[in-house]
Amino acid sequence: MSRYTHLFRNAPPVFGRLRRVRNAEMFVRSPLNSEFVCGSSATSTGRSTTPEHKPSPRCYTSSGTTPVRIGCASGFWGDTATSVPQLIYSGKLDFLVFDYLSEITMSLLTAAKTKMPNMGYAPDFVQVALAPFINDIHRKGIRVVSNAGGVNPLACAEAIQEVLKKADLDLKVAVVTGDDLMPHRSGLSEVKMADDGSRQSLPKTLHSMNAYLGAEPIRRCLDRGAHIVVTGRCVDSAVALGPLMHSFGWQKDDYDLLAAGSLAGHLIECGAQSTGGIFTDWHKIPDWDNMGFPVVECSSDGSFVLSKPPKTGGLVSFATVAEQLVYEIGDPRRYLLPDVVCDFSQVSIKKMRGVDGGAVRVTGAKGLPPSHDYKVCATYMDGFRATAVCPVGGPRATEKARRTAESIIKRTKRIFKQLGMEDFSAVNIQVLGAEDTYGENARSKGSREAVLWMAVHHKQKKALELFAREVAPAGTGMAPGLTGIVGGRPRVSPVLKPFFFLHPKSQLKVCRKKRKRFNPLYSSENIKMKQIKKCLE
Repeated sequence: MSRYTHLFRNAPPVFGRLRRVRNAEMFVRSPLNSEFVCGSSATSTGRSTTPEHKPSPRCYTSSGTTPVRIGCASGFWGDTATSVPQLIYSGKLDFLVFDYLSEITMSLLTAAKTKMPNMGYAPDFVQVALAPFINDIHRKGIRVVSNAGGVNPLACAEAIQEVLKKADLDLKVAVVTGDDLMPHRSGLSEVKMADDGSRQSLPKTLHSMNAYLGAEPIRRCLDRGAHIVVTGRCVDSAVALGPLMHSFGWQKDDYDLLAAGSLAGHLIECGAQSTGGIFTDWHKIPDWDNMGFPVVECSSDGSFVLSKPPKTGGLVSFATVAEQLVYEIGDPRRYLLPDVVCDFSQVSIKKMRGVDGGAVRVTGAKGLPPSHDYKVCATYMDGFRATAVCPVGGPRATEKARRTAESIIKRTKRIFKQLGMEDFSAVNIQVLGAEDTYGENARSKGSREAVLWMAVHHKQKKALELFAREVAPAGTGMAPGLTGIVGGRPRVSPVLKPFFFLHPKSQLKVCRKKRKRFNPLYSSENIKMKQIKKCLE
């Protein structure tokens, strides 16, 4: 998942060159609630599911040797809508995958579900990515995997079923749930920390808990014939590894192959980042307005070629792919994933000649058995924040902006003291245009244009409402040149902070039920097995 708000990559030098179901076909349940519902969206017309140009998806692991082409159309929730038609019509795809989730996104989706119980997923996936193109996706025999389910994958699947109904298509939509650990909160008084293994208590203001699931449940949904697979939280690369495990019959102990498939997924999971997006030598990347999105053509031996659709912008080269390789993996010799521990230290990236827009062949990934734990990201409430952004113009703009911010903070602190309220928990002032982010290395010597940026944190919402009311008065009572407040009066928002820990995989015990009628929207994620059987009868 791309941290698209980050402008720089903290990486070492380049080394070694995923409507209610009518006919449920599978339901899998465990103490961790890994739950797969593979259902049909059949309408009264009984329309055929066979695409015009490709056979119907096989309902078993194919164990084939024909190369598989996977294109990734999204690196985050909010990525460009132009990627989908580009990949559908020019990518020659077997699978179209989408990565929408980050820790920040999960927090936003959790907040959305709190306000509206039928939300909590990425609606762009349904309305922007699928709805306009679903007929062509079906006609071309492309199968779709996405983690757009967020914290409410069942609601996402229901929305997809409505799209299929309107299109008069009979396709199977599979749902993977189980990442939500909130139903088990009472049994998690202490947890093992992800960084040092120590034991700590969960935060008291816990808001969400989601385990990073792997590719195996995605693979099983595809094995059962799903055309569209929607997951909750899973590791980003799983949306590609799952299809590869399904297509080639890779097993859970084929560690080198799983590492190779994870590498393919890792390289495309951030969308255009591997095709020239935010590349160090940005000035060498052509046609940003038509950026090509990545496609991997994978072989059964784990090797693959990464390219992009022809006649698109961007660039696939050793350097663009190598930068993505080291992105967010930590130790390249031990990149920890649910399905495998990856060793990317000996990966080879070789340029292929004569390919429009560039292509590279990637080999050399090695794998080790995975750990016994799932990584879990919890979020908890930690007070409130407010942000003010104000352009400032005229001579000595930087100096005026800084003094304005300091004066607003000083005035608000005095009000707090008069009302017997605590001070700010945190204050961050930056003058954009003054190179504040460079600290002592700033080179700016003053500017006639600057942007004042203030972010403040407090335990009480009321305190920040007081702060918000004191920003606009600067327009008449402080320096000349403050030309407005971007977005109007600052809004006060609750702060959700991440809390990472590990949860034992030993609690994942899978049980299957086939060819039983089941309404997934009825399911409760913490009901007992006997209740599940009753629902399925």
